Amino acid sequence: MNILETPLPGVLVIEPKVFGDSRGFFVETWQAERYAAAGLPLFVQDNLSLSAKGVLRGLHYQEPDAQGKLVQVLQGEVFDVAVDIRVGSETFGKWHGVTLSSENKRQFYVPAGFAHGFVVTSDTALFAYKCTELYRPQSDHSVGWDDPDIGISWPVDEPVLSAKDTEAPHLAEISHDELPTIERYPDSRPSNRIS
Repeated sequence: MNILETPLPGVLVIEPKVFGDSRGFFVETWQAERYAAAGLPLFVQDNLSLSAKGVLRGLHYQEPDAQGKLVQVLQGEVFDVAVDIRVGSETFGKWHGVTLSSENKRQFYVPAGFAHGFVVTSDTALFAYKCTELYRPQSDHSVGWDDPDIGISWPVDEPVLSAKDTEAPHLAEISHDELPTIERYPDSRPSNRIS
């Protein structure tokens, strides 16, 4: 597999090896030893969602009990985004986005302490993700997807949103006491790569 670093510390794009022929393809989407050697943590929960074109989910984060997420698209295509919301981080409020699809088979690792969101750019998208912590509803929070201080260049003008995401506050409106910190979730760039 090939691991690409991004401008955000610990946020990674993973390109698994794909073995294909006239019958189809085979790809390992998770292998504990190989991913651990690349610096990724273990995961305790798997989730799956199906969304229609234009649906935007996010920007979500958990505090406490923050979840690191390894995300991928099994069918369709999304534009996926990570935002550093760790108080004290040099990249606080910065974002990085990547296109994930069933065609490119890329994975995106969003560490604990980052907000995460995606918008569907195909007719539908089947979206799978692994989490480092169990989901706890009391820890679930959102940042406004359209926060002008973050300035994400979403590839849709009028996304379809849940009530929760429509009402999410901008980052500047959230008390720093309610956000993750760099001390609790330090930079975690893996120190080695596996090809």
